[in-house]
Amino acid sequence: MTPAPSHYDLLIHGGTVIDGTKAPRFIADIGVIDGHIAAIGKLDGCTADRTLDATGRIVAPGFIDSHTHDDQAVLSQAAMPFKVSQGVTTVVAGNCGISAAPLRADMELPMPLSLIDSPAEGRFTTFKAYLDALRATPSSVNVAAMIGHSTLRALTMGDLDRPANEAEIAAMQAHVEEAMQAGAIGLSTGTFYPPAVKATTEEIIEVSRPLSKRSAVYVTHMRDEGDRVMEALEETFAIGRALDIPVVISHHKVMNAQNFGRSKVTLPFIKETMKHQCVSLDCYPYTAGSTMIRTDRGMLEGRVLIASSEPHPECAGRDLADIAKEWGVPNDEAARKLQPGSAIYFMMDEDDVQRVMAFDETMIGSDGIPLGDKPHPRLWGTFPRVLGHYSRDIGLFPLETAVWKMTGLTARNFGLHGRGTLKVGQHADIVIFDAATIRDAANYETPTKPAEGIDAVIVNGTITWHHGVHSGARSGQVITRRDKATAEAS
Repeated sequence: MTPAPSHYDLLIHGGTVIDGTKAPRFIADIGVIDGHIAAIGKLDGCTADRTLDATGRIVAPGFIDSHTHDDQAVLSQAAMPFKVSQGVTTVVAGNCGISAAPLRADMELPMPLSLIDSPAEGRFTTFKAYLDALRATPSSVNVAAMIGHSTLRALTMGDLDRPANEAEIAAMQAHVEEAMQAGAIGLSTGTFYPPAVKATTEEIIEVSRPLSKRSAVYVTHMRDEGDRVMEALEETFAIGRALDIPVVISHHKVMNAQNFGRSKVTLPFIKETMKHQCVSLDCYPYTAGSTMIRTDRGMLEGRVLIASSEPHPECAGRDLADIAKEWGVPNDEAARKLQPGSAIYFMMDEDDVQRVMAFDETMIGSDGIPLGDKPHPRLWGTFPRVLGHYSRDIGLFPLETAVWKMTGLTARNFGLHGRGTLKVGQHADIVIFDAATIRDAANYETPTKPAEGIDAVIVNGTITWHHGVHSGARSGQVITRRDKATAEAS
């Protein structure tokens, strides 16, 4: 056995390690050299360029946000304070069919593509160009990116209100192949949204063909999360089987009052399907979702809080019903006047949220939209909310399980090699927090308040957040997919 080094770039002393595997916690020191974990154990007498005292604190892998819309933010808001402040060291981008590339400068982006804030002068015509830009100007977090099916439809089709024809499918497939060669970890769809509503199952399968030989992941905001959620699950699983690839169900939920409690049906169906094919899922720990301002009745049944509005920015943070009353118009007409923009929709039942979150294989993702002054509080509070409110206060699951759901499980499901667990040789993505005080401070009234209880966040061995202050470090890396052959050889 090779002896542990005696000097480290960074030494984390005396912490209680929760390693991201669901194993019981243990007390140990962690030594970091060249951005990697070099030793875990009793490192008394060792020296270091910098030492952090983690006595009485939890030392865990940096959290991996399994579902983000940070595609453009990692370039335009590269410090990423809304993520590093809550312990996130890696984001999975390109969700819901929406990606930052490929795009043309002359394209007018339909909603919800425009929510990721892609300025025409900063667009990338290839996926490789996007990843190269991230490498040239690193973010404060690591980025694992997918290509979006809706983005491809907008790029290749003049009319989105129909299925793609053979030539358009071939063009989209070529872009997927380019993205796979560049290192995209998979492809996402958002058939719930207008740009992809008319896409057929067959279109999605054919566009996604390049994923098969690489076992890249297929991630989907399903066609329906309400009355027809079971049909949407069946379509999702059929796509995975046809392509023989892993499937991720994005932000699994059952929405609208008539469907409250249906997670008692969806989760057993998902669990049974997992016995036959590779399926995983994520969720966010809130009863409200957030997306583009919509006018369809199903989205306006509950409380709607406006997060941003281009024509009426003064309405951000206000309830749609109050705005409609003030304007003397029905809710749907008020919503139409507020478009384009984003809104927060209170449409889920707390029992369903807890049931989905407690499901053994559920990962944690924020689904936050980094846009405007009144975003959904999940953008700033998701991970501390799980650790504080749901794990510590409610006792939904042990802290070891909570950490696993946002680290090791996510790294495994997305194939993020070298991340997600604390062991020698892994990238030194680490968070140090106080299990007794960690909590989300962001709420719907003050949604951008940083979380409490996070002591330090380390990204690739560099201290990025310490005692509530961003260090200015931008040591994030681009995480690319490893092909099957590469993975098997290592």
